[in-house]
Amino acid sequence: MSRRCAISGKGPMVGNNVSHAKNRTKKRFLPNLRTVKVTLEDGTTQRIKISAKELRTLKKDS
Repeated sequence: MSRRCAISGKGPMVGNNVSHAKNRTKKRFLPNLRTVKVTLEDGTTQRIKISAKELRTLKKDS
């Protein structure tokens, strides 16, 4: 399963780990994903992975 938000599509980013001596090595920044149960219009529930920021936005809107 991919590490991607089901709503916003946010995925991993690539950058550098920078040490004190300025040595640079590749690093992946993973999104803060949470697995939540969402109730659909027909009354069924489904588990989806969404980012913590989108979860906060959904709670603010409801």
